[in-house]
Amino acid sequence: MANSQSTKVLVVIPARHASVRFPGKPLASIAGRPMIQHVFEGVRRAQRVSRVVVATDEASIKDAVETFGGEAILTRHDHRTGTDRVAEVAAHLNAEIYINVQGDEPLIDPATVDALASAMLEDDSVQIATLCTAIAHKNDIMDPNVVKVVRDFDSNALYFSRAPIPWVRDTGESVAARHWKHLGLYGFHRDTLLEFPTLPPGDLERLEQLEQLRWLENGFRIRVVETDYDAVSVDVPEDVERVEKLLRERSES
Repeated sequence: MANSQSTKVLVVIPARHASVRFPGKPLASIAGRPMIQHVFEGVRRAQRVSRVVVATDEASIKDAVETFGGEAILTRHDHRTGTDRVAEVAAHLNAEIYINVQGDEPLIDPATVDALASAMLEDDSVQIATLCTAIAHKNDIMDPNVVKVVRDFDSNALYFSRAPIPWVRDTGESVAARHWKHLGLYGFHRDTLLEFPTLPPGDLERLEQLEQLRWLENGFRIRVVETDYDAVSVDVPEDVERVEKLLRERSES
């Protein structure tokens, strides 16, 4: 896996075969192609990305990626988070910026990947960056599967939660509260990413089951970039039909 050449922006797509709700998800057929191919090709269209690699624990996924002309690397089976898997890749492949793109987002927007890369390339003080989008549906605010984020005046994350943050206390008054959905794409500088597996998980991460809270609990800052893109993830087999419908609508528009 060793590679001495340095890359400017390396996108790593963690693709794990085991999934409680959808085993073998990366190879699920969507419009005649495996889902991981949709993700890979979408990311490759980003202008600021130098290289794209799929990081997987399963030989069948690696073979599938190489069949459609992509690059894939076998990683350990025992990683607890996608960030740990990306960190293993970073230990062997040199890059200035690493972007973690989830392997279950076949409709990934290349411009959004570029926006995340730009936030890091244009400001050396940003060691970690991620994305958020305005919540448009009120039901999402109360949905624990929709992760919310609140930020400080410099657009750094104050907290991520499955709870409705901020909580509007005085509902009788005219309050213009905006709620922001966190999107699970991350950018890292190499040294910061390599530190992640050494950081102790805290109570907040364990309670919320959100790995990004490990960074905050250990004193790191996370820049949060606004985007209009809203991720459409494939979590269960029933999501495939919904994504195929969106792909058809996109091709017809």
